[in-house]
Amino acid sequence: MEPKLTALCLVCTLKPSPAESSADLLGGQLLQALAAEGVAGDTVRVVDHDVKPGVEADMGDGDEWPAIRQKVLAADILVIATPTWMGHMTSVAQRVLERLDAELSELDEAGRPSMFDKVAVAAIVGNEDGAHQITAELFQALNDVGFSVPTQGVTYWNGEAMGSVDYKDLPETPEKVATTTKSVARFAAHLAGLLKATPYPAPAA
Repeated sequence: MEPKLTALCLVCTLKPSPAESSADLLGGQLLQALAAEGVAGDTVRVVDHDVKPGVEADMGDGDEWPAIRQKVLAADILVIATPTWMGHMTSVAQRVLERLDAELSELDEAGRPSMFDKVAVAAIVGNEDGAHQITAELFQALNDVGFSVPTQGVTYWNGEAMGSVDYKDLPETPEKVATTTKSVARFAAHLAGLLKATPYPAPAA
């Protein structure tokens, strides 16, 4: 029997729980699609935790990132769900990337960066343009750290420019978003399964 895959969704909304969040909604839909592919999922709304600024694995003095980091390390697939503000990812998402930067110097027993063999995908929402810009920034940073990005690894929804309708306010999920979300989950699960069976070698000395 193939080993069970797991996923962690880091929801990078600016809204603390229990406020409704479009990013939380789309991230949850992606986790549901992953569940249909046999992947067990969990969610962390990052703003609910005291994640200190910095680029170390543990910034000490009440930093709650180390507990989140352990969940990232335990997962095969990382989902970053973020809204779009002023054309960019949230400051919360940026902080997650900054904290993940520490993983470049965290090596496993084979001398590989700790995030090798993990897959990263994204879920992006916004009532303004910016999904492609955010995708480019997210995936470049995550790939630098060691994550692999599957083909077509992002699902997103952009509302009408200068509009006021949020993704969570839609009467139903747009068909294109729903099918894209299912595809992202399928491709992510496929790649994660391959990497679990055949890990990357250590980097060249």
